[in-house]
Amino acid sequence: MIKNDKAQLKLVQFENKDIRGLVELSASVGWDYDEQEVGTVMASGKIFGHKNADGEILSSAAIIKYDGNLASIGMVIVNNDFRGLGLGKEVTQKCLDYVSSDLSVMLIATEEGKPLYEKMGFKTVDSVHKFLCDTYDVTKSIVNINYTVESCTESDFNEILKIDEAAFGNKRSHFLHQRIKQSKQCLTVKDSQGNIIGYGLSVLGSVNLILGPIAAPNPQIAALILDRLAYGHQGKLRIDVPSGHKEFMLFLENKGFVKAANPPVMLINSANLPPRNNTLFAIAAQVFG
Repeated sequence: MIKNDKAQLKLVQFENKDIRGLVELSASVGWDYDEQEVGTVMASGKIFGHKNADGEILSSAAIIKYDGNLASIGMVIVNNDFRGLGLGKEVTQKCLDYVSSDLSVMLIATEEGKPLYEKMGFKTVDSVHKFLCDTYDVTKSIVNINYTVESCTESDFNEILKIDEAAFGNKRSHFLHQRIKQSKQCLTVKDSQGNIIGYGLSVLGSVNLILGPIAAPNPQIAALILDRLAYGHQGKLRIDVPSGHKEFMLFLENKGFVKAANPPVMLINSANLPPRNNTLFAIAAQVFG
């Protein structure tokens, strides 16, 4: 590719027909988005990016607006041959321009992308801990007779939504509905009175079984949910844990997870993330904040 071809590039909003090309762009930089994941991102928000005259996708960025005063940017990718031309900044700005200027917008940055976001006005407010596991240790499966773990049903959605809103700090009904549709498992934990006190999802990607979101009242219940989501999976697993959950992260390490990265959570148009109740033990994925 010749870099001076930038004048021929067109910044567009992608459609369902572009999903395959977005997967190919992701693979070209070593990321593992598959068609289901890109489809959920597209169904939950908007994806913008550059195409050349031949229709080849050369960049992308997604923005997901939640029900309240918060949105999340992710999936910021630029074709290696077109880096250094400002495409990443241009497509990220397109996402910001799509929403109101007084809306808080978060993103989870790569180390490579962090300087760009800082120049655009994003500030680091937190971090997440990315854990990977080649083989989950099932030698000591967790049993807790005080709680029951069940597959979620449609009638559970409103309770799950309430738990998620308090944990994440923002209501995200449309996204959560889409993510549950995509999930391999959606589990709830109920107390002895039958009240839902926590939930968790797993999503089977092209490389990893992605564990999250997981929301629970304490590390022990979070561990119980993770154990049920991971149990019996033959293959690699991934979980991204918000900061402040040392006991839960120790549990992960004891189960064979290894910390692979500690990317920053960045924010623009606000100094702080929305208030959370410290019950979010795993995020859905970095693109969703």
